[in-house]
Amino acid sequence: MKIIGLDVGTVRIGVARVDTTTKIAIPDGYINVNGQEISEIQRKLSFHNSNVLVIGMPRSNDGNQTAQSDFVKSFTERIAATIPGLKIYFQDESLTSIEAENRLKSRKNNYQKGEIDAESAAIILQDFVERLQSALNNQQTLAPVEFTPAGVIEGEQTNLKSQEQDEKMPKKKNSFIKKVVISLFIIFVLGGIGVGGAYHWYQQQLLPVKELNCLYNSPAEAAVGTEEEKDTDCRYQTFEIKTNETINEISTRLKTQNLIRSSEIFKFYLKLNQKSSKIKSGVYHLRTNMSTPQIADLLEQGAVSNNVFNLTVLPGETITDIRQKLIKLGYQDTQIDAALAKQYDSPILKGLYSSEGRLENQLQPQSVALEGYLYGETYQFYQGETVEHIFKTMIDQLNNIANLNKLEEKFKKRGLTLREGIILASIIQKEAHTEDMPGVSMVFQNRLRRGWSLGSDVTATYAADLVNPNRNKNDPNNNLVVLETDSLYNTRKHTGLPPGPICSPSISALLAVAEPDENMKSMYYFLTGDDGKMYYSVTDTEHEQKKRDFCQKLCNVGL
Repeated sequence: MKIIGLDVGTVRIGVARVDTTTKIAIPDGYINVNGQEISEIQRKLSFHNSNVLVIGMPRSNDGNQTAQSDFVKSFTERIAATIPGLKIYFQDESLTSIEAENRLKSRKNNYQKGEIDAESAAIILQDFVERLQSALNNQQTLAPVEFTPAGVIEGEQTNLKSQEQDEKMPKKKNSFIKKVVISLFIIFVLGGIGVGGAYHWYQQQLLPVKELNCLYNSPAEAAVGTEEEKDTDCRYQTFEIKTNETINEISTRLKTQNLIRSSEIFKFYLKLNQKSSKIKSGVYHLRTNMSTPQIADLLEQGAVSNNVFNLTVLPGETITDIRQKLIKLGYQDTQIDAALAKQYDSPILKGLYSSEGRLENQLQPQSVALEGYLYGETYQFYQGETVEHIFKTMIDQLNNIANLNKLEEKFKKRGLTLREGIILASIIQKEAHTEDMPGVSMVFQNRLRRGWSLGSDVTATYAADLVNPNRNKNDPNNNLVVLETDSLYNTRKHTGLPPGPICSPSISALLAVAEPDENMKSMYYFLTGDDGKMYYSVTDTEHEQKKRDFCQKLCNVGL
């Protein structure tokens, strides 16, 4: 099992990982806090096939929590709300940054701040592993932290709930119920209804708004049914619960849509059954013959609808990868080809099309015209959605990211157009881990300014895949074939940028283009060593020596 550890800061988040079979935590880079950090964390978890997070909880010297502790709690709540199914543990941390820096000093002379964050995350994670092992040795278990789901907030704030607090909940529940029952008793007795009448009235308010005789018993049956419901009340209504929506707002809208008899009784039922904090955001399909308990149960279970589907595109994936995912979802090649051939209207596509509506660069294949513009993220669509709409949604998301981070303006300061910046970011995405992207970006920009070829192996691989998608990668001559591929995408043979992006870049790669590492402004070469570290060089001679010293395995793998 893999576990991911985080050292959460306001500027960067250090990342580490551990395999429970080896029990040795190792640094795994860092993530910039720029609005896309949770997507990057999700990518890390997906890449390592992990659903366990350990997050460092800072404390003061006297052991108390601090303002940074509150920030970490708030950030963790966002993670829990965005990535369902995670097991999250807090690990107390104290002076880990100092220890991390001392460790780095003992290994190297120069290091970046992000490396300190990653090392801190490794220390936090190692402490957790040792705590976990100690618990197992004593036949104990460690309970993950529980969170109020972020889909719904009762009042104004979500509350972090520890295991200790959770054990006290029954007392709070009993106290609340006692107050409500006494209140109802007074109201109804004074009103002449009596306790029996009050209970009967309450039960009546839980019943469905209407008793119906419908053809179909579920949204899935209705979706595939050949007959239409004659009674319009039998048709399912779409009811969406948005992130951070309150119980008051939800109950009011349910009443407005005539899905419940009483908004007040709905809220009372949730409180009575401890469901108020368990309602989840999402799109639901409800109708008027559902009772209040039925609706409450559905909203607690979460929106698992046959009418919607998720599509996850990871940074670094290509149109070929996206095509395969769409085919698995039931789309046809012809539908995908038609969507790829369509001309889309978005500011982010500046430089892709000419004024006549053709591709600006006629040397770029139409089949990969949208490469790099389909932003990697998890999307939710309704069944039957067109591929064109799916692509437009992804393009618009990239446009939003670009606007939010002022990418075009920042690229211009680096001497690059918006399209050139995206192309370069896609290469960086394939070449480097997140923490190394700014340094690799500076090397590439240095080479571009000199008029040198980028010499990027990943572009040669992309070019070879375009020319021959079915090439035999096990062929002994494969590497030579790849490096000699005659294509403008192959920056080993041609100077400048390729005709288009080679994958979907992440926000980290895009920002690396906009804000490269100035410490590498004299560097013109880089390589990833067998130890996973990035090595930079000024000259080709120095670069070749570092290959011999640090890259005997990785520099000879198949392309």
